[in-house]
Amino acid sequence: MPDYLDTAAGRRIAYHKSAGTGPGIVFLGGFKSDMDGTKAIHLEAWAKAQGRAFLRFDYSGHGQSSGTFTDGAIGDWAEDAQAAIEALTEGPQVLVGSSMGGWISLLMAKRIPERIAALVTIAAAPDFTEDSMWGGFSDAQKTELEAGQVALPSDYGEPYIITKRLIKDGRNNLVLRAPLPLPFPVRFLQGTADADVEMSVALRLLDHAEGPDMRLTLLKDADHRFSDPQALGVIEAAVIDVLGSV
Repeated sequence: MPDYLDTAAGRRIAYHKSAGTGPGIVFLGGFKSDMDGTKAIHLEAWAKAQGRAFLRFDYSGHGQSSGTFTDGAIGDWAEDAQAAIEALTEGPQVLVGSSMGGWISLLMAKRIPERIAALVTIAAAPDFTEDSMWGGFSDAQKTELEAGQVALPSDYGEPYIITKRLIKDGRNNLVLRAPLPLPFPVRFLQGTADADVEMSVALRLLDHAEGPDMRLTLLKDADHRFSDPQALGVIEAAVIDVLGSV
């Protein structure tokens, strides 16, 4: 059973936390995913074996946290992440952000840089509500969205319901339109067979962000899940790499 954090915004965030040495590791999941995914569980087991502190949690409207998915937006989920990091961890943390969690981790770098020791992103999807969703909508879909919401097919089960609020709120949280300083070790990981986040996004992020120790690793034929044994090994190696620099 998870523990729960009641946030100042009135949301109830489910989490699993294991004690250990710092800097701890915080896993930030993706859009409509939860903290029980392969990558989060694998990293938790690795951290426990290393005696290192670890935190995974569900954003509101995800997994076992309060709220409804379609009521949420990037700003809400970033608030959830910040509340969890500030309340449940001590000192600087290594953030590991998957897909949307990569965007959230970049927002954390802007809001609480003093709490970040290093950053590892996996198929990071910064600004996806604007560049991928809105930018890819047909005129008919944009009209439908103006009325409230639009349904998008998903490879992961039921369709994604995209709300007008998600798109509008996303515009208040874009990270690729203004300077993005990342003054700590950063490792971006990206699969070349990712059908959800193109390699061009990873290259744009690498080009746009500013920092003294930043690298992009491309894993040939890895898909968006990035969760087969080889990909999990690449994630582990990236975490070990940044921990060696902090």
